[in-house]
Amino acid sequence: MTFPIEQIDDYRYRIARDPKRGMLTDVVVYASQKLLAQIEKDLSLQQAVNVAALPGIVGPSLAMPDIHQGYGFPIGGVAATDFQKGVVSPGGVGFDINCGVRLATVNMSRQDIAPKIRDLVNQAFRDVPCGTGGSGRIKLNDKDLQGVLEKGARWMVENGYGEERDLEHSEEHGELKNADPDKVSARAKERGQPQVATIGSGNHFVEFQYVEEIHDANAARDMNLNEGQVTVMVHCGSRGLGHQVCTDYVAQMGAAMKKYGIEVPDRQLACVPIQSPEGQSYLGAMNASANFAWANRQGILHFLRGAFQKVFGDGARLDLLYDVCHNIAKRERHTLGDVLVHRKGATRAFPGQPVIIPGSMGTASWVLVGAPGSMKETFGSICHGAGRLLSRAAARKGRDAKEEQKKLENAGIVVRSESRDGILEEIPEAYKDVDEVIEVVHQAGLAKKVARLRPLGVIKG
Repeated sequence: MTFPIEQIDDYRYRIARDPKRGMLTDVVVYASQKLLAQIEKDLSLQQAVNVAALPGIVGPSLAMPDIHQGYGFPIGGVAATDFQKGVVSPGGVGFDINCGVRLATVNMSRQDIAPKIRDLVNQAFRDVPCGTGGSGRIKLNDKDLQGVLEKGARWMVENGYGEERDLEHSEEHGELKNADPDKVSARAKERGQPQVATIGSGNHFVEFQYVEEIHDANAARDMNLNEGQVTVMVHCGSRGLGHQVCTDYVAQMGAAMKKYGIEVPDRQLACVPIQSPEGQSYLGAMNASANFAWANRQGILHFLRGAFQKVFGDGARLDLLYDVCHNIAKRERHTLGDVLVHRKGATRAFPGQPVIIPGSMGTASWVLVGAPGSMKETFGSICHGAGRLLSRAAARKGRDAKEEQKKLENAGIVVRSESRDGILEEIPEAYKDVDEVIEVVHQAGLAKKVARLRPLGVIKG
């Protein structure tokens, strides 16, 4: 289905509100002409239009430049709903609740680690389990898991898996309040209990990088980023626990919508009033899942610190720059009022806040800083990555994993993966141009470029 798309300027487009389509508001798309042509090849704009029909939506349905087709909401979609009168939709958060990115700086340069990069990748591959299942090195009993769900990264630090300053450099200090572990099903807990400090599969990774370019010297100085410096990026979420929570509540809300007289254009947008018992239960379970994800990334950082010290000695140090999530629904106060901001494949980017945007394993990632424009236009949100261009099946088709790994090695990137598909599905060609995506949010005034990072070694699920 095609839509009349109006160009606002070089980086903004609008699909005007159309009551015949059930739209309650406009859709605003942030993209360049090239990116828009790629976006139009899947159903993501149709999904953004569907989101514009959610009861209680406030402001436009927003599409970031990395937008692509997802479950219900597009990945790269943002929508705010009135906290008292609007709805919450698990599809607006996604199955990997609090999938997010953690970036640490290392007190070493590219030249320091280059001779031992393969040793480092192999050591980290041993210390940080990855893959579809995967059991971590942290064994949680039921009481421990309860603590993780309630306190997130704070539980990890209190139990020896990190430093107090790690919490100061995390969104929400790595701990969402109002988490309710009792609203997380026994099956979800069973799936998650062995998985703390594991990467998982799909597009999740640990990447060893270096700062290739500084674009904002003052902001980089504030973040202790220097050209040539080594960084470590972790991208993962709430593993099987979060997936099960989403599955559980999509089913519950699908059944409950009739009770509340709610109709949506796509059953994948199952939703209920935020203030309903079902809505509050979901938010309690979602917050607990988000805490699990922060604990997961905290555990991974702990073991990565150990891997560096095993390879380079006790003087190797990793300091957390920032941890930010990109699959979440959060109550926030904005100019349009008290709202629940659904960020599905979208990153919080409040003014002055570090924003971590991963690319693909063969290209680049970015550190940005939030700009005032994000608060005026996007509920303090921007993109979360490059955005898929090819489906996983299309990326695998006709390609050989060893050949793709060899290409990356020839480019100076050491790769270890738990599976052949872990490489094939995540080849650089499967993604949009991350530099172009970043240029859009930079030129639109939503965030400012700080530093461009290049990969040296990658661990995939």
